[in-house]
Amino acid sequence: MSYVDGFVMAVPTANREKFLAHAREGDALIIEFGALRVVECWGDDVPHGKQTDFFRAVDAREDEAVLFSWIEWPDKATRDAGMKKMMEDPRMQDNPMPFDGKRMIFGGFMPILDLKS
Repeated sequence: MSYVDGFVMAVPTANREKFLAHAREGDALIIEFGALRVVECWGDDVPHGKQTDFFRAVDAREDEAVLFSWIEWPDKATRDAGMKKMMEDPRMQDNPMPFDGKRMIFGGFMPILDLKS
């Protein structure tokens, strides 16, 4: 069964094009290392909650957008090997993040339901 890495991050709105350039380069490597799909989503209809929300989760500032991204892998073994290769690849060192990576949240997820139309 497939495996999914999910990410939520705050990106300065002024860095939208820098983020896209960063993502295009980094996401191409992720695909090269075995991912089936990478999706980057710029926050559009992200409400502020009363107790919790995406903004608080990443300590987003007023001049930042919240992004939600995911990587779909064929399985966890491919993901583990691909992420290892990615972290060791020198091309990743040449692609600095245009956001504060310390405030990014991420995790790996095993799908338990997958409905299609």
